[in-house]
Amino acid sequence: MPRSSSAPLPDGADGSGTQPSRKPTGRWWLCALAPLLTIALISAVFAGSLWRYERAGPLPKAEAVVIPAGSTATVARHLARAGVIDQPHVFTLAALATSLAGPLHAAELLFPAHASFAQVLLVLRKAPPVEHRLVIPEGLTAKEITALILHAPALVGPVDLPSEGYVLPATYDYLYGTKRSAIIARAHAALERVLSELWEKRAPGLPFADPDQALTLASIVERETAVAAERPRIAAVFINRLRLGMKLQSDPTVIFAASDGDGVLSRALSSQDLTIKSPYNTYVVPGLPPGPIDSPGVASIEAVLHPMTSPDLYFVADGLGGHAFSRTLEGQDRNIRAWEQRLRQVPVPPEP
Repeated sequence: MPRSSSAPLPDGADGSGTQPSRKPTGRWWLCALAPLLTIALISAVFAGSLWRYERAGPLPKAEAVVIPAGSTATVARHLARAGVIDQPHVFTLAALATSLAGPLHAAELLFPAHASFAQVLLVLRKAPPVEHRLVIPEGLTAKEITALILHAPALVGPVDLPSEGYVLPATYDYLYGTKRSAIIARAHAALERVLSELWEKRAPGLPFADPDQALTLASIVERETAVAAERPRIAAVFINRLRLGMKLQSDPTVIFAASDGDGVLSRALSSQDLTIKSPYNTYVVPGLPPGPIDSPGVASIEAVLHPMTSPDLYFVADGLGGHAFSRTLEGQDRNIRAWEQRLRQVPVPPEP
């Protein structure tokens, strides 16, 4: 028979094979609060980040900024130097966190005043580049157009003097970094296209051998008057003179010759200027000059290709901003005397 044992049971054992429950320690509540604290911390960080993402930026007024190609950090530093944002490192993190919204574009972009991170990123990803405009007025010479292009903002590179008259006066849109030579090429192509289209629709019987001669006369008409309604009539005077073999006797052609192609004189035209030896002096050389004296607008080209039906051979300034026309030299003399009399009636301002 087995012997019974009287050895005591181990502490905590009751002989049933189960362990008794332990008393809870004093830090149990920290374990319970840990998930809540984590959630609260994440929420606080998210709320702070969202506030910074939407907070107004330092830019005092809307401004165009050229954004270079490069990394997100490079763009952030450039924006900070331009005063668009502060905290470029935080901005870089915001850009990376929202990278699924699209890449950042390198271009000249317009940022609104006090743009937030959210607005800046929207501009960098979705806004179109800033568009510049160059206006080439009618009647400018090649030298004047070249100076205009050289001083236009956002254009780059050299520019060669264009062929006189072969630039269409118009408004040309362009982006930052466009080459100056590209603007000239566009304006030249536009002139060639317009001149070809208008030449095909010209009135019959005109004394032009080719479109270039029509362009030359249009450049003279452009400089002779600023009154749009007069252009077809002035064109008719010159065309009548060409048909009769008369000299055109146009002052603007003499000014072009005397100014070495500048198109303007710092003094009044003199009688001595009218004898200057130049193929552009239409007081001396019969027929058309060898080429245009400026870049005429479409209206002047249309005027010489569709001139008014008129017997006039002469015109002179009327002292009122327009011109007086006549078919005879006697009528021209009367108009000149009337113009001179009107000039004498204009009061002379007192000397300061």
